[in-house]
Amino acid sequence: MAIPRRLRRQDGRYALVDGIPFDLPVRSAHSPALMAIFTINAERARALFPGNEVHPFRLWNRALLVVTVIDYRDTVIGKYIEFSIAIACTHGSRPAPPLLPGLFMKFFGTGQFVYDLPVSTTISVKGGKGIWGMPKHRASLDFLIEERSVSSQYDLDGQLAMKIEIQRPTFRLFPISMGGVNYCQFRGMLMKSYVNFKGQPYVTLLKKGAATLTIGDHPRLKPFKDLEISPVPLFTAFFPETSGVLDDHFECWFLSSAHPPTSAPEGLESVANLGLGQDWPDPPARK
Repeated sequence: MAIPRRLRRQDGRYALVDGIPFDLPVRSAHSPALMAIFTINAERARALFPGNEVHPFRLWNRALLVVTVIDYRDTVIGKYIEFSIAIACTHGSRPAPPLLPGLFMKFFGTGQFVYDLPVSTTISVKGGKGIWGMPKHRASLDFLIEERSVSSQYDLDGQLAMKIEIQRPTFRLFPISMGGVNYCQFRGMLMKSYVNFKGQPYVTLLKKGAATLTIGDHPRLKPFKDLEISPVPLFTAFFPETSGVLDDHFECWFLSSAHPPTSAPEGLESVANLGLGQDWPDPPARK
């Protein structure tokens, strides 16, 4: 998917939103990334979704866990690492049939529901959560590129939350340019944002030992221990370099429940007083 013409017209302009200065469009460059996709139990995955309009994307009778880590080295808000833990999804009044949403993405609102999104810096939390509703929070992260592997570890409160390691694939695809859709929950609403990115990845498909996913003991990720995650990844990818543009257009809907809510969801108070810090926490404790 090409970058929308409206965003291209913003080149050379500037914005100031929630105290954050942006050079437009909101973009990144020269940033390596890894991705691993695993099949999971679809019914248990559904229990992690809010409301009643986001549903697991089904590959036959299984859903998909998508772990993506990007080492953002050049962005309009500085350097940081982002560790995305998401479940592939569709958007609509009812669940979509298996497989078809992969072909007709716009029709089925195909994207990913981002369950957790730790990042390295405060300014990334303030912008990503306060503007786009992404579940960002500051955590200890790293991104290691080695001769035979690429890995990232996510620690929170001094505990291991998640670690992903992929063996460096040897098959290189042609350059790709495409768009993606993120769904998140914030302020009692379902938030939908758009990103366009490009890169030339090395990939593997259904290869035993291509990736190792470790879920730690931090309670934030306890639900993922019950998802019956396949030990063999469906897909892994390493991008030596990516570039991307985050759209300044987003959509949101009220999240509904069968009964009146009894507690207030996380709201703007969680970001209103955050600063624009770009310092990183200490790196995670590798064993």
